[in-house]
Amino acid sequence: MTRIALDAMGGDKAPGEIVLGGVKALVEMEDLKVFLVGRKEQIEAEFLKFDPQLMAKVKAALADGRLEIVHAPDIAGMDESPVDAVRHKKDCSINVAMRLVKEGKADCFVSAGNSGAVSTSAILTLGRIRGVQRPAIATVLPTRLPRRPLLLLDAGANMDCRPEWLAQFAIMGSAYSHAVLNRTTPLVGLLSIGTEDCKGNELTKEAFGLLKKVDTIEFRGNVEGHDLFQGRTDVVVCDGFVGNVVLKTTESVAHAMSYWMKREFRGNFIRMLGSILLLGAFKSLKSQMDPEIYGGAPLLGVPGAVIITHGSSSHKAIYHAIRVGVLAAKNDMTGEISRRIAEYEMHKKSEANGSDRPS
Repeated sequence: MTRIALDAMGGDKAPGEIVLGGVKALVEMEDLKVFLVGRKEQIEAEFLKFDPQLMAKVKAALADGRLEIVHAPDIAGMDESPVDAVRHKKDCSINVAMRLVKEGKADCFVSAGNSGAVSTSAILTLGRIRGVQRPAIATVLPTRLPRRPLLLLDAGANMDCRPEWLAQFAIMGSAYSHAVLNRTTPLVGLLSIGTEDCKGNELTKEAFGLLKKVDTIEFRGNVEGHDLFQGRTDVVVCDGFVGNVVLKTTESVAHAMSYWMKREFRGNFIRMLGSILLLGAFKSLKSQMDPEIYGGAPLLGVPGAVIITHGSSSHKAIYHAIRVGVLAAKNDMTGEISRRIAEYEMHKKSEANGSDRPS
């Protein structure tokens, strides 16, 4: 049974949508236990809003132990300083849920709350996988190919990076793409301003040299911004500053496209009639571009599965985040990343010892 510690108080729509998402996941996934972590009275008040059929399932899950409320009196606000929130609110829902993972009571943590606070709590509470220098936030983005999403990392955990960190991001991202996104041999690219080896800044040029030597990944070289959605690359690595700009820009363009299309159709009666014929295509396109179906962003490099979802997540996003967390836990992401990082470190030591020998 996979055990999920769900931060019921995190996000703009908490606790209602979060609790509903957790309960729906529990109902649909048989081999699952959910800890709802947050203010007990508020969580129980959400149960009262359910229809009788769903309420009966909640009562049954509470009775057999598959659903459990863990009281956490404090909340880490979305606009609070992550470090201050984590250090001064020891019993906020993020910290309490993270401790369940630390103590081995839960296999996965899920939250739509303050992403900085989640990252900080994960690092302070769980630590880092041995050999990992910096954990990274990985975001799944759609591409032209519906069954080949892109994993972009880092998406915001590390603003200033070293070349060595990017090499580790590639290793961790490749492991996640293989285990959770079902890519047999993930192709890894380095985000730069040109595909040539010599293009980029000092960080990317040095990282390029390191990535060429990593024998546990399939490195295809530099990729440019217009390559991201082609569906030819499975994992793209960059520093957290660039990754976060890419993510926010992508979201903004998607919203702008939706607005422009609606404006053009509504402004012309003939176009409105034509749009009715295209409703099926529009729905299909919307589902492919829907970020909620990709299950949030895993924080790679910490022991245990930690999934961060968007602050405005609905119950559907929480459901899919739990689904991804279950896959990560069942496929032992911690162990897989640990093994790959250990192999990489051994290879580096062997290479360094070889270069020290006299010729």
